Amino acid sequence: MPKINPRISSLDDLLGVAREVENTAAAADKPAQPAHNGIQMLPPQIIRSFRGHPFRLYEGNRLNDLVDSISENGVLVPAIIRKIEPDENGFEYEMLAGHNRQNAASIAKRDLPCIVKENLSDHDAWIYVIETNVLQRSFSEMLPSEKAAVLALRYSKMICQGRRNDIIEELKKLENPDEIKEKETGGSDFHRIKSRDALGADYNLTGRSVATYIRINELSVALKIRIDDGEFTIAAAVQLSYLQPEEQQMVDTVLAESEYKVSEDKASLLRSYGGKLTPERTKQILSGEFNRKPRRIAAPAFKVKAAIYKKYFTSSISQKEFDSIVDEALALYFAQKEAEAV
Repeated sequence: MPKINPRISSLDDLLGVAREVENTAAAADKPAQPAHNGIQMLPPQIIRSFRGHPFRLYEGNRLNDLVDSISENGVLVPAIIRKIEPDENGFEYEMLAGHNRQNAASIAKRDLPCIVKENLSDHDAWIYVIETNVLQRSFSEMLPSEKAAVLALRYSKMICQGRRNDIIEELKKLENPDEIKEKETGGSDFHRIKSRDALGADYNLTGRSVATYIRINELSVALKIRIDDGEFTIAAAVQLSYLQPEEQQMVDTVLAESEYKVSEDKASLLRSYGGKLTPERTKQILSGEFNRKPRRIAAPAFKVKAAIYKKYFTSSISQKEFDSIVDEALALYFAQKEAEAV
C-alpha cells in the first residue's frame, strides 16, 4: 500500500482514503481501465469543468502539494463525474466533485479514478458540487463568493432535501468506508425552512447575513474575485450588487486600469447612479473626483411674512383658497410685467 503523503489536504482529507481506491493508484499511469467496483480510470483532460462552478481552485503551495502527492501516490480518492451528451467541444463527461484533483492530476500527468453518474439531473449535479465543498471544509473557511453560492442555491429551493440527504450519505460513505450504515433519509426540513432566519441557523448566521450573501451572489464573476481577494468589504459588495451587469463591468474595467479603492461610500454612490452610470462617471466616482449623489430637482420653498399674511388674509382662510389667490395674483403680476415690456 503506498504511503499517503501527509501534505494532502482538504479535498483528499475530506472524503478520506477509500480502500478500493488505493488499489487504483498503481494503475494511474496506464490508459483508461475498465470499471472496477464502479470506478473508472480516465484521463483528466477528457472531463470538462462543471459549468458555473462557484469555487476557486487551489493555487500556489496548496496546489503544488497536491500535485506532488498525486505524482507519488496517484489519486487516492475518486472524483465524481456525470455522463453528458457530447458538447460543442466534444466533452462527454462533466466534473462534479474533484476539480482540484482533476487539475493536479492533469499537471502530474496521471489518470483520474472516477465514479461515473448516468442520467443525473442538473439539480442533482448541483447537489454534488455544493455539498462536496461544504463537507470538505468548514463553511467559515469559505471565501465570501463561495458562501454566497452555497446560501443562494439552498435558499432558491433548487435542492430537494430528501435527494440531498441521499447524496450526502454517499459522500460520507466514501469518507468512512468501514462505517457504512444504511440510514433512511428523513423528511425534508428544507421544504419547511423557507426563511432566511431558518437557513442562517444552519450556519450560525442571522437572517440579515444570509440576505447579504444572497445579494453578493448577484455580483459578476470578476467582482466576486475582487471581494474574495479582499479588495473591498462585504458592505461595499452589497451596494455594487445592485448595479446592472454592464455597469458592474464598467466598475471592474476602471479598477483593472487603476489603483483606485472601492469604499462603501463610493459603492453607495455608484449604486445611486444605477441605470444611468457611464464609464466617465464610474471613473470619476472611483477616483474620488466626484462625490455627490444625483440631486432631486425640487421647487424652492418660500415663506410669507406674518405682516403680509395678516394684511391680505384672515386666519380662517383655507390652504386651497390661499393657493388660488396667490396664483391669480402672480398671474396678474407677470401679465402686467409682460405688457410693460412691450
